[in-house]
Amino acid sequence: MDLTVVDKRYREAREKYGELGIDTERALEELQKFQISLHCWQGDDVQGFEWQEISFEGSGLQVTGNFPGRARNAAELRQDLEKALSLIPGHHRVNLHSIYGEFNGPVERNEYEPSHFRGWLEWAKILNLKLDFNATCFNHPKAASGLTLSHPRKEIRKFWVDHVKCCRKIAAFFGRELKSYSIHNLWIPDGLKDIPSDRWLYRQLLYDSLEEIFELEFSQTLLKDSLESKLFGLGSEAFVVGSHEFYLAYALKKGKMVCLDLGHFHPTESVADKLSAILQVSSELLLHISRGLRWDSDHVVIGNDELDALAEEIVNSPLPEKIHLALDYFDGSMNRVGAWVLGARSTLRSLLRALLLPWERIKQAELAGESLAKLAWRQIARDLPLGAVWDYYCLNHNVPPEDMWLAEVKDYEEQVLSQR
Repeated sequence: MDLTVVDKRYREAREKYGELGIDTERALEELQKFQISLHCWQGDDVQGFEWQEISFEGSGLQVTGNFPGRARNAAELRQDLEKALSLIPGHHRVNLHSIYGEFNGPVERNEYEPSHFRGWLEWAKILNLKLDFNATCFNHPKAASGLTLSHPRKEIRKFWVDHVKCCRKIAAFFGRELKSYSIHNLWIPDGLKDIPSDRWLYRQLLYDSLEEIFELEFSQTLLKDSLESKLFGLGSEAFVVGSHEFYLAYALKKGKMVCLDLGHFHPTESVADKLSAILQVSSELLLHISRGLRWDSDHVVIGNDELDALAEEIVNSPLPEKIHLALDYFDGSMNRVGAWVLGARSTLRSLLRALLLPWERIKQAELAGESLAKLAWRQIARDLPLGAVWDYYCLNHNVPPEDMWLAEVKDYEEQVLSQR
């Protein structure tokens, strides 16, 4: 696309927004403050690079599709992430699961060390990236029952407690080496397929495991802990130990973050509505941005009403920098690099849309009791040339505008992915 055409369209758009008192330059300055943590597991369908055969049975996870070109090792995954990042405007982060280490032979999860992630660290330093981290409490023989940190058997619980301890140390290592905090997020599949006989027991066991895990404290400049709940999962339809209420209560008591995944709540429940409620008493939270269809199906993120509502709550927060953004979906039915790009760009575009709403007029109308005007200003804003502002932002960050990035993904598919 001709740069002069993009610039001309942007200047026209800036004038139209200015008529409503909206400063597009300020909106673009605010947009580039947002960082999205790209989830490495989209690149290989949550397979990882462990030495043992992976099975999804009993894990609560399911990936569908077999699109050609899945990353088979860390070098290929890093190559794919680099390509995706080159098509996303702004400066972002990368989110690793612990099974993506470079182990060079059998290493059990309770023996993971920072040295197994040295390749990721050196790569991040070269690209000036920050790394987040996740314990992997699934896809393992000791998780086959669907219980890990709440398992009735002490030796099973100890294995997973030790694993999470290792992962927190690795995250703190990233934080120290990269001179920026690393968020360690904890999700476990623990639950029961049918009605439990003693809910208290499992939650007490989980509580005790968490107490042991968090005995070792790290500076918040190195490590930030978050806890991710779920409504239900495959094999845990009747009972999930780490429910939203459990983790919210624990996080508030212990000074941790909760992680809200858009797919981990009832389909009619608004995650956007939870932000201002939780942040009244919690200093920070983590969002896993996904798109659930009918249930937590982890579809690739695209712009929709739910994402727009979430973006509005984020930009209206008094401290948006305390809301950490990460993608979390895995779809093997499409080009995996393109899935990263589409999800990240869709999220950023929704944030830009929220930044370009005529908030002063909307809020004034609401406070004056003018409900019709409040809705009318939102509707008027829908016809403003958001795309022209977005394309200008993309080109100023040396990435393709909206109608050109797909061609680059297709070219990468032909030149790289199809050769695997």
